Amino acid sequence: MLNPPLDKLKEKVNSKYLIVTLAAKRAREMQDHPDVKLNDRYLSYKPVGQSLEEIAAGKIHITSEHPEE
Repeated sequence: MLNPPLDKLKEKVNSKYLIVTLAAKRAREMQDHPDVKLNDRYLSYKPVGQSLEEIAAGKIHITSEHPEE
């Protein structure tokens, strides 16, 4: 079973494809900089699971590369 649930993740990010992309990018950041943690405590041991927990907690947001003028 996925923890956090997909329903909770989709409350923060509309698309499951964006969730996957965002989690993968954050997991890479966590591997490169293991001292930077956004949550105090994680249920998951692996970086991808930890990044999903951060998304569900609202610590990570999608930003547009092309801000509207």
